[in-house]
Amino acid sequence: MSSQFERLRGARCLVTGGAGFIGSHLVDALRGAGATVRVLDNFSTGFQHNLDHTTSDDEVEIINGDASDADCVRSATKDIDYIFHHAAMASVPRSMREPALCHAWCATSTVELLKSAADNGVKRLVLASTSAAYGDSPFVSKRESDPVAPLSPYAAAKLAAESYCQAFYRGFGLETVVLRYFNVFGPRQDPKSEYSAVIPRFVSMILSGDRPIIYGDGKQSRDFVYVRDVARANMLAATSSDAPGGTFNIGRGERTSLLMLLNSLRDILGQGIDPIHEPPRAGDVRDSLADINVARNRLGFEPQVTIDQGLEMSVDFYRSLVVNA
Repeated sequence: MSSQFERLRGARCLVTGGAGFIGSHLVDALRGAGATVRVLDNFSTGFQHNLDHTTSDDEVEIINGDASDADCVRSATKDIDYIFHHAAMASVPRSMREPALCHAWCATSTVELLKSAADNGVKRLVLASTSAAYGDSPFVSKRESDPVAPLSPYAAAKLAAESYCQAFYRGFGLETVVLRYFNVFGPRQDPKSEYSAVIPRFVSMILSGDRPIIYGDGKQSRDFVYVRDVARANMLAATSSDAPGGTFNIGRGERTSLLMLLNSLRDILGQGIDPIHEPPRAGDVRDSLADINVARNRLGFEPQVTIDQGLEMSVDFYRSLVVNA
C-alpha cells in the first residue's frame, strides 16, 4: 500500500454500508492499509457474503444496525478516527416510491453520524454522495461549481446530507469531505435487485441468454469508474491535507453511451444480443460526465483501471455466479 496512506495504519475506521458493493471494497482497501475497521450495516441491501472473507480477521467488526438510529450510531462511532458514510438508499426508482425512507437513510443518517462524530472526537468524515446532484444540467462535463438540480428524492436527500457536512465543518470544526460518485461498477454489484445498475444487469441478462433492457434510446451517456478506484478516492479524501470542507467529483472523466457499453460487453462475452428498448424512467439523468480536475489537483486522485479492464474483471465475477448457481 502506498506510503501516502501511512496515517491509516492502525487507524480505527467506521464504514457505514460496509456490507454493500462499494463499502465492502473500501473495507478491503482499508485493511490493506493496516487500518482496523468497524462495519455498520442494516443488511437491507448489503450482504454478509460480501464480508465473508473478513470473518476470520480480528481487525474487522460487523454491527447489524441502522445508521439513522441515534443510539446505534452513538455506539458505532465510539473510539473511531475516520468515518466513511456509504449507508443510503442508492436507488432513484425506489426513492420515487419511498421518499421519506430515502430521506432517513441518506440525510437523517448523515446528521446522526455528524453529531456523534463531533461528540466523539472523530478526525474526519467522508460522505459518499452522487453525481445525480447535477440533474440534467446543460453542461456536458459536470464541475463541482455547477448549479445543483436534483430530479429525484435520492438526489435531494444526498444534497441535504452534503449541506449538513458543510454545516458541521463550518459550525463545529469537524473535518468533512464530500465525494460525488459517478457510475461506479465492478464485482459485488447485485445483478438480481430490481434496482440493479446497468452493467451487472446487462451482463447477467446476456449470460442468461436474455435480451438486455435499455430505458430510452441508449444514447444517454455515463461516466463509469471502477470500484477499486473509488475505494482509493475515499482513502485519499481521509488523508489529504487539502480535502476538508471540499466536494469532489469521482469518475474517470470519460463519456460512454449505453449502446457503446453494450457493444463492449458483446465483444467480451462473444455474444451478439440486441437490446429491448423501453420508455425512459422518471428521474433518470440523460448525460453524466465528471470533470475530475479538482479531485486530481487537491486529492491526487487519478483513475488507474480502464473501463475495458474493469469490464473484464466484472464479467469474470458474474460468470462465476452463473457457474456456482
